[in-house]
Amino acid sequence: MRYPFRAGALPALLALTAVVLSAESAAAQDLHDSRRPSPVGIAKTFVGDAYVKVTYGRPYVRDRDVFGDPADGGTYLVPFGELWRTGANEATEITVTRPVLIAGKRLEAGTYSIFTVPGASNWTVRFNTGLGMDGTGRLDAETGQFTRSYDEGDDLLVVEVPSGSLPADVDQFTIAFETAEGGVHMVLSWERTEVRIPIAAAGV
Repeated sequence: MRYPFRAGALPALLALTAVVLSAESAAAQDLHDSRRPSPVGIAKTFVGDAYVKVTYGRPYVRDRDVFGDPADGGTYLVPFGELWRTGANEATEITVTRPVLIAGKRLEAGTYSIFTVPGASNWTVRFNTGLGMDGTGRLDAETGQFTRSYDEGDDLLVVEVPSGSLPADVDQFTIAFETAEGGVHMVLSWERTEVRIPIAAAGV
């Protein structure tokens, strides 16, 4: 049995299809990592034969005071002397495919979380074997409870590097690699603070 096709039905059908597809597209965009308030960033480079890749969350200043000493009476997003995930969302992770020297100290090939303790003139940088951390702990999605916290005993390498100031504000936290004598600098910059972590090839 054949059904008659009503005039005007096709435009209406096409309009309905467009609405459905538009809604599905919007839902897909809302689930994309780029929709996060602090989107995911990736920085990568080669140091000799070693491939180095950093994955991190990129928060914005958003009218907040980022770095500072709470002893001065201020409220800071990342207070001096406190452990930081070195970004937003999940803890920052670095992968190196061959051994490298971080500020002159050897780091074996592998993947590590990077935790930092900012200070007024120096930062402590910790390369930690605990992975998949939601900030400075690991969150159980079912219970909403942290099942594991940062453990200093899992630090494979700890270095201290100086911090400097920038002439202009950096609104979004950024990790980048810059060529330097003997290797590269992993450069952390946010607000008016800059930290340079030297990385060089370690050989075999």
